[in-house]
Parts: sequence; C-alpha cells; structure tokens
Amino acid sequence: MKRKEIEKQLKKELDKERFTHTMGVMYTAAALAMAHGADMDQALYAGLLHDCAKCIPNEEKLSLCEKYQISISDAERKSPSLLHAKLGAYFAKSIYGIEDEVILHAIKVHTTGEPGMNLLDKIIYIADYIEPNRDQAPNLTAIRKLAFQDLDKTMEKILSDTLQYLTEKGGEIDPLTNETYQYFHNSISHN
Repeated sequence: MKRKEIEKQLKKELDKERFTHTMGVMYTAAALAMAHGADMDQALYAGLLHDCAKCIPNEEKLSLCEKYQISISDAERKSPSLLHAKLGAYFAKSIYGIEDEVILHAIKVHTTGEPGMNLLDKIIYIADYIEPNRDQAPNLTAIRKLAFQDLDKTMEKILSDTLQYLTEKGGEIDPLTNETYQYFHNSISHN
C-alpha cells in the first residue's frame, strides 16, 4: 500500500486524537531521519504505522496475539496496552503490506525499546515521545532539542524519565524497558 492509502485507512481506524498523534510522529520521524542521516521513507512509514493497533481493546489485543502466535511477556499480560507495538508490526506486514524488516522492527520496539536498537528504532521511539502534540512529559523542551543532537543521550533521558514516572505512579514496568535504559546508560557513560 502507498503511504497516502495507509493514511486514509488509519484515519478510519484510529480515533481523532490517535490519528493526530500518528501524523505528528510520522513528520517528527522524517525530521529526525533528515537530521541523523536515516532513510526518510522508512521513517515515514514506521511513524505512520507505529500505533496502527493502538485503538484495539486490550482484551482483543491479548486474544489476537494468541491467535497470531505473537509472544506475550508477563508484563504485557499485566499491561496489554503494551502489545500494540508487536501487534502493530504484525498488522503493518499482514494488512498494510510492509515487507521492510527495519520498519517492522522499529514498530515492534517503539514502546519498551530494547538493547542495541538501530537508527530507525531510536528515531521512532523518540519521535513518539517528542512529537508536537505531546505536552505532558517532563523535560520535553530539553529532550526535543537533544533529539536533534544525540539520539543515544535522548534515549537514555526518555527512558530514565519514563522509569521514574512509572515508579512514582506504581505502574507496571516491563523488564525490557529497564534493560534498555541500562544499555543506553552504560553506553553513554563509556563514551
């Protein structure tokens, strides 16, 4: 499917706020791709499709993952909303015809992250956090500026703030998010 066709489809599938967020992520990802020498088309498609499974009810996310044999961690079972990333990657391929494994991987890891993320993975993770319609996160102005300078430091800062937020509100922390934070924290402190 061409990008404009996917946009039309998503406009029908997502609620208005989610669609606005999705467009913001797509354009932010393109800007970050330009700034950091990544493939802009990959960034546009991954940004556009990153939340394609977000508006599915949590119980349905669980049953769809079981149906399509997508692995579910303990943390995802407790917080099924996390599954929209894995399910989104599956839909990007099966419904929207995306064959590019780099795009699919960036969609798959955009919520928890993972150690050793590639350039597009980091761009989508960060774009999801800093897109212009977001206004709740702490340190957002500084993080937006940093995103155009150093992706690894930006990842470390976002992950640190996310873990602090989840800890304070007593939210479920996926162990992968912790591992990802440790990975970026260690890679920055060794530079």
